Amino acid sequence: MKKWIWLLLVILGAIVVMGVSGFLRQPEALPVSEPIPVSSPQLQPVESKLSVSADKLLAHIQKLNFQRYTAKERSQSRTYITTQLRKLGWKPQLEKFTDGVNIFAERQGTDKASGAILVAAHYDTVAFSAGADDNASGVAVVLEVARLFASGSLPQTLQLAFFDKEEAGLLGSRAFVNKATHLQNLRGVIVMDMVGYACYTVGCQQYPAGLPVTPPSDKGDFLAVIGDAEHLPLLNAFENSEQNLPPVLKLPIPFKGLLTPDTLRSDHAPFWYQGVGAVLVTDTANLRTPHYHQPSDKPKTLEKTFFTGSAQIVVDATRSLLEKNDVLTTQPLS
Repeated sequence: MKKWIWLLLVILGAIVVMGVSGFLRQPEALPVSEPIPVSSPQLQPVESKLSVSADKLLAHIQKLNFQRYTAKERSQSRTYITTQLRKLGWKPQLEKFTDGVNIFAERQGTDKASGAILVAAHYDTVAFSAGADDNASGVAVVLEVARLFASGSLPQTLQLAFFDKEEAGLLGSRAFVNKATHLQNLRGVIVMDMVGYACYTVGCQQYPAGLPVTPPSDKGDFLAVIGDAEHLPLLNAFENSEQNLPPVLKLPIPFKGLLTPDTLRSDHAPFWYQGVGAVLVTDTANLRTPHYHQPSDKPKTLEKTFFTGSAQIVVDATRSLLEKNDVLTTQPLS
């Protein structure tokens, strides 16, 4: 994700259209295990409450605690991700494109006509950064989604994607949407890019000068969810439902970002270009964290409670989208 100078334009655009208020260490060798046989999906309904595991989330962060920039480093990342998916019973596929390799997996829903929901994150980093927040945090949450939805029947199909080369210009997600089969029956996309950093002192969250509305917080304690204004039900799937979870700031972007081009700098954007509803879930990157694209972006800088809460919010939204066929019908922003 690039600089978030655009936040002012985002909120202005949202107000105009909707009237709404309210991202160095050396690589470490990763253990490679033998592929685990994939078991047949169970048909029982998913559990009534899907609770994320802070320990599992943080374990993924530690395993990915190395620069993921060179071809070798990104290959090590893919080995870890695909091994974890196979352990959970998924069948990951490596999808090569000119400049890199995406990872894709899916679980078919019981009602194929109801379409698919995709949950995704990029796994590469910039040079000289271990990328704990940018974007091991997003990868960890997708893997937690994979664990929690690995068994039990679902009405809609759940798809997972791990994009390569986001930092080089969204190359992985661009290649992904150029494959027509990926867009067939795709009803919504959740993209995570930096979801693990929070700050709780007054003034630690930055905003552009001259902001014409009252900021949602004077602290960096909220999770931002950004979507195009044509697919508001995706935004409405993200709720402030529990007091112990981070507040959610939902921002609808008009005209697919035409007036706010800087809102198009993560992997949700290629889906917007294709007319597919997609949201970006983020901690606001450099407007909050001083470790954005720096060697200091390491596991110790993440805020455990916020990170776990962000993951729970994504899991809850994913479940809502998968289980209720009417969630993606047109509705006003709540």
